[in-house]
Amino acid sequence: MKNSWEIKIALVLITASAIVYAIHYMIFHDFYNLAYYFVSNIAFLFIEVLIVSMVIDRVLSQREREERSEKLNMVIGAFYSVLGTELLTYISDHDPKVDRISREMKISDKWTDEEFKNVRKKISKHTYSSNMNAADLSHLRDLLSDKRDFMVRLLENPMLLENESFTELLRAVFHLTEELSARKDISSLPSTDVDHLLKDVARAYGKLADQWIVYMGHLKKYYPYLYSLAIRTNPFDEKASPIVR
Repeated sequence: MKNSWEIKIALVLITASAIVYAIHYMIFHDFYNLAYYFVSNIAFLFIEVLIVSMVIDRVLSQREREERSEKLNMVIGAFYSVLGTELLTYISDHDPKVDRISREMKISDKWTDEEFKNVRKKISKHTYSSNMNAADLSHLRDLLSDKRDFMVRLLENPMLLENESFTELLRAVFHLTEELSARKDISSLPSTDVDHLLKDVARAYGKLADQWIVYMGHLKKYYPYLYSLAIRTNPFDEKASPIVR
């Protein structure tokens, strides 16, 4: 029977309570005080329920949300470590208008939460594009194909359902992977098909940049040592180097 153990525990506790009340009456023979405290305890029970349901439950729910958010950011961090940063670097290198946002994207250890929000608004207005040729697209296909299984595992993670923006990023990158993998010889593609592929690149590029800023804000707030490395490997900084000078 479903939840039978809960019913058994409830019956045991009720029986134990009745036995204690019976012993109390047998010892003191004072039904008035027994009834008085029994009713008083029942009256306070409603306040206990209020405290548990509205205060403690809220605290526990908040902690659970924070734990889920932390696990999700670990997944996002894995994506940028394994693929995202390298992919963003390669695509941004082929953005003919990258100078318009590169200055905005040069994060530092002095940035505030407000600066991250403002930069995200600014780059959302950027027209993401790419001047990749057939050889560049072939290299991009190889890069994405090598990480295909990794992306599939990420898409299977149920936690991603809680972050629609990052899920859309993964879908855009995975779609680009599918489009490139479907073409055997990119060098022989007509210009119309190349233009189609470049639109897919631009879509993934925009979402990569947006979520990168969000993730950098998270690292800045909670993981300064990871943020330090992120600054030194900034895909929008041509002079970036992992070497501490």
